[in-house]
Amino acid sequence: MEKRNLTVIREFVLLGLTSSAEQQYPLSVLFLCMYLVTVLGNMFIIVTAGFDSGLHSPMYFFLSNLAFVDICFTSTTVPKMIVNILTDRRTISFAGCLTQLFFISFVNMDSLLLCVMAYDRYVAIGHPLHYTTIMNPHLCIQLVAGLWVVTYLHALLHTVLITHLSFCASNVIHNFFCDLNPLLHLSCSDVSFNVLVIFTVGGLLALTPLICILISYVLIFSTILKITSTEGKQRAFSTCGCHLSVVVLFYGTAIAVYFRPSSSHTPESDTLSAVMYSVVTPMLNPFIYTLRNRAMKRALQKMLCRCTAFQQLL
Repeated sequence: MEKRNLTVIREFVLLGLTSSAEQQYPLSVLFLCMYLVTVLGNMFIIVTAGFDSGLHSPMYFFLSNLAFVDICFTSTTVPKMIVNILTDRRTISFAGCLTQLFFISFVNMDSLLLCVMAYDRYVAIGHPLHYTTIMNPHLCIQLVAGLWVVTYLHALLHTVLITHLSFCASNVIHNFFCDLNPLLHLSCSDVSFNVLVIFTVGGLLALTPLICILISYVLIFSTILKITSTEGKQRAFSTCGCHLSVVVLFYGTAIAVYFRPSSSHTPESDTLSAVMYSVVTPMLNPFIYTLRNRAMKRALQKMLCRCTAFQQLL
């Protein structure tokens, strides 16, 4: 027992998505394509919202922050996985593992931003005449700054708690990045406090925004039902349709990952869930907000027209 305790783990082995060597390279190509789509799609949202004057509104300011978080979130995990496959080296240092864990914890920023965006939609639909007064630029900046501080402190909390655990047995992680649950399973320390923090602090940061989102949409739908014209109702629904789709996608995957009984956690199910919330969801968000949003479509058409005119000048 003493000999085991003297063995200190300084790196972890990431098994990746599959143990089959034949499937590793096709999967790496697939995930490289998904990663590029994610980065380009979210960069398009940030650039378009910044340069198109028609998108200089609180909604697209919050959306730009959401796109930035998704880029950082995905860039922490997917490139490392692709490099491991191409170099046939699946290890990651303890410091690298903590770095991944820190940025993965920023998933809470998504839920907080979705909450603020739900409030923004409520004000836009419920109080359109006072919208610019309530959702003024000063308030929007304060809200986003506060969300970043809360998210940073939450990510730092989980990272610091992990550094106080001992890893002296297996160092094999059945995933393609260092997530919180696999690390807790590998620890030979008492992780009861870590689990308590996950279900209290993490649950508070996840459920509080969800409750606020639900309240906002109850108020939104009650306001829409009072609108007499069919065209007005359709316009109001289209205003919040994209946001509602992203909320369902985000919370559906988050609940599947973090709020399942421990007995239902298997390496395969955890890996699949990790792929959903760390790769698929950030990739789909730009499609939802561009293909189902009239303002973004108009901005895209403007950019294409400008590119075409520039090419003709050349």
